[in-house]
Formats: sequence, structure tokens, C-alpha cells
Amino acid sequence: MENSDERNEQLPFSPNPKNANDDEIDEQEDEEEEEEEEDDGDDDDDDVVSHEPYNRNDRSSLSSLREQRSKLQTLSRRLASELVPIRVHDVLIRGNTKTKDWVIEAELKLLQDASTVQELIRASEIALTRLQSLEIFESTELTLQAGPPELPHTANVVVDVVETANKVSGEFGVYTKPSTSSWTAEGGLKYKNLLGYGDLWDASLAYGGNQATEVSVGVFAPRLKGLLTPLLARLSMLSQDWQEFSSYKEQLLGLSLGLISTRHHDLVYTLGWRTLTDPSQMSSRSIRRQLGHGLLSSLKYTFKIDRRNSPIRPTNGYAFLSTTHFGGLTPDHRSLRFLRQEFDVRCAIPFGFYNTALNLGISAGAVFPWGHDFMNKSSPLPERFYLGGDFSPVCTLGGPITLWGFKTRGLGPTEPRRRTRDGIIDDNDDSSRWDFIGGDLAVTAFADLSFDLPIRWLRNHGIHGHVFAGAGNTAKLTQNEYKRFSPRKFLDSFRTSVGCGFVVPTKLFRLEGNFYYVLKQSEHDRGKTGFRFSFSAPS
Repeated sequence: MENSDERNEQLPFSPNPKNANDDEIDEQEDEEEEEEEEDDGDDDDDDVVSHEPYNRNDRSSLSSLREQRSKLQTLSRRLASELVPIRVHDVLIRGNTKTKDWVIEAELKLLQDASTVQELIRASEIALTRLQSLEIFESTELTLQAGPPELPHTANVVVDVVETANKVSGEFGVYTKPSTSSWTAEGGLKYKNLLGYGDLWDASLAYGGNQATEVSVGVFAPRLKGLLTPLLARLSMLSQDWQEFSSYKEQLLGLSLGLISTRHHDLVYTLGWRTLTDPSQMSSRSIRRQLGHGLLSSLKYTFKIDRRNSPIRPTNGYAFLSTTHFGGLTPDHRSLRFLRQEFDVRCAIPFGFYNTALNLGISAGAVFPWGHDFMNKSSPLPERFYLGGDFSPVCTLGGPITLWGFKTRGLGPTEPRRRTRDGIIDDNDDSSRWDFIGGDLAVTAFADLSFDLPIRWLRNHGIHGHVFAGAGNTAKLTQNEYKRFSPRKFLDSFRTSVGCGFVVPTKLFRLEGNFYYVLKQSEHDRGKTGFRFSFSAPS
């Protein structure tokens, strides 16, 4: 008992505070006092002395509870008024039968850095959240116990985990991919913790607009010895049909490897074999020059800060995205050599009434080939900028891509197609006579004013209205086109559109019903005034 008391004095809180709740102590005291009164009555009537040892034990238990409650009250006052020093002596892990200890220890490193009780409590909450995010445990618990008696102001951390019994899981969802200007329906299977490293193995199949199909398998390991960041590897095969807009089909078989993955930084290496074909044999001259095979060996670095209060309906905060994509890391002559840079800035300004907020955004990007005589060369077709699509720019954070009122790949530089093999062109179908070949420079901007609707049921379900305006343009700079580029002409040729509508937000995506009015478009653009439905997901 003496050693136990000494250890409790060294730790500024009860070893098991859950068992020392004030209400429970008061209830136990009341019950024990009633029992004492009954026992006293029995003693007077029956004059039985054999109950004396029971009463002594009872009083000892009551005294212990009172002492424990006093320590809790003292601890509460100290935590509220001052920083209580403490350090972690040891971390004990229990319950993991397959998961390696060092996988769990990697998520508990914050505990070792805590120097006060307040810091230790906050670090414990973060550690539990990280353990749950691994998706390999059904439950996790963390208990603080007194450290060795010879080491004052220390604590031992005991982590109890229960590994998930069901190793296999499946999921299905609908997402938007701004990089391909299309939506995808994706289904996948996951197998958890196969090797005991917290690893997640998955296989997925995705099908989307523009007849895009992607089959992929991958592995994610949150912690490996010797690595500071998670390991992410994925083998995929992508097939996408752009014949309607640009007269070519794209196939890419590749392997991507995540080198750095943190909260704000992401670095991915991709090695792939890309094939561009034209089954119709009617593509424009610029498209035909790039048909065939190409080797993609690239590094893509992304820096992202998103301080908005919601990715679906932001009403406060800001976001910034910078993406640098460098291709051509192999000496092979078929290697695609390019440098692509994108910036995206968003800001949400609250007005303070009817949940009204103004979302503003501007995006810009440029792509150039590199190497000998690079300005006379053309940039790779898939890496160029194509504007259009009805995805909402409010929640799609990913560079200059979307523009309200225009179809996918519905504006920008165009070239006439070789309509038929004998050179005959059908003048009755202007939209199918031109290939959109994309631009090397792109800029878009938008403003969106959202507000609650006056019906309570709609407000309770998050359904709201909005009015918006958007503008954007893209231009070609390579193959000496930069010599004819004029900033003034570029600004004067901006396409613009306005509109209004309603938004139905969900946990997965944002459904919109909008009326678009195209204010300005060029001769071969595919902008259309009218009412349309669309949905977007955060990116």
C-alpha cells in the first residue's frame, strides 16, 4: 500500500480517473452511510460483534474514495491554473496479434514530445485519431498510468487495440476528375493488413464519361522502417476516348510511386507507356503529328493548403494549390519532355446574413516542351489545357479546367479535321469539323454568390441558391506561336458566362441545377445557353 500511495503522489492525476467519478463516489458514500446506519441498528438489536471487521473495511474503502476524489479535484484546479510537468517513461502496446509494434509506435511519437499533462492529453487524442485512420483496428484505447516510483513526474502509456476481424471490404462511389474533365463511377475491393505493416491492398475498376475506363491495383503502407512518409504504389491501365472533341484515343499503362505524402506536400513519380491512336483517320494535322507511342517518365509535386470550412459549400476561408509536373526523366528519344505549372487560388467571404458567402477564384497554368530547340516543338497533347465542362469550380480545386456554359473541351485553339478520306467536308455540321487541340497557356476566374433559400425544409437540408459568373481563355505558345501572342488580345478574347440555380449538397458530391447564359464565345466554341443539371465532387 505504501508503494501505491507513493506512485500516486508522483503522478499529478489518478492512475485510473474513470473509476473516480465524483457522482459515483457520492452515490457510494450515500449507500455506505445507509448501510452503516442499518448495521448500527442491527448491532443494537442483536448485539452481534462479528460485523466490526466489515465496518472497518467499509470505512477504509470510503476513505480511499474520498482521497481519490480529493486528488482529482486538486488535479482539475492545477490543470486549469498552471502547466503540470510530466514526461512519458514507457509506452506499452497490447492486443496487436498481427500488426507490428513499430507501426503503432510511429503513430505515438507525439506522446514522447509532451512535457506537460495538457500536452500529453492533446497528443493522446491525436494519436488515437491516427490509429483509427489506419483502418485496421476496430477499437483503440489509451490509458495513462503512474511511472516508476524512483522517477517522479513520469507516466506510462498503455495502448490497447483490437484488430479488425473483417479483412476484406468493398466500396462504390461517383467522383469527378478535373484532370480528365469527366465523371467516373468507381468500385473497388480492399484487403487490410496482409503483411502486418498496416498495409492496404486494393483493386478498382472505374468507368466514366467520354468512355473512360481505368483498371488499377495498388498498395498503401502508412509506415515502413527507414521511410519517413507512407509508401504508395499503383499499377493502372487507362483508356480514354477523345474522338468527339479531338479525334484521338488515349491509352496509358503505367506505374506510379508516391515518394512524399504529407498534409501539404505530395510528390509522385510516374513511369508509363502512352499510345495515341485515331481510328477515324480524320484528325487534324496537329493531332496526326503526335499519334503513336510515347514514354512518360515524370515527377509531379503538389503543394496544397485548404483552410475553407467546407469543400462542398465553403462560406469562409481560403485555399491555394500549386502543381509542378516535370516529364522526360529518361534519355529515350520517345520520352515526353515537358514542364507544366499550375496555380489555383480560392477565397470565401461571409456576409453574415442568410448564410450568404461570396466565393472568388482564379486559376492559371502553362506548359512547355524542353530540350534542344524546344520553342519550335509542340507540347504533348494530353498535357495541354482544355477548358469547359459543367463541373463547379467552387469545389474542384485543380487548375484552369472548368468554365460554366461550355461543353467539355468546348473552347480554345482549333484546327479543321480531315472530314473524309477524299477531303470532302460537310458544311452542315460545324461542331464536328474542328478538333480542339488545347492550349499552352490558360487562365480562368469565377465569382459565386451563395445564399440560403427562404423555406425552412430546404435550409435544414443544406439546399441553397446561387448566382455566378465565369471567364476564361487559353492560347497556344509553342512552335513559335509566342511571337504572335498579345496579352491585350488574349484578355479581349476571354469567354464569359453568367447564370443562376440551386445546389443540393451531399456528403459525396454537389448536385446543381443551373441556367447558363453565355455572354461571349468564339466562332468554333461549344457554348450553349440553357438549363442543365450537373454534379461535382471535391478534388
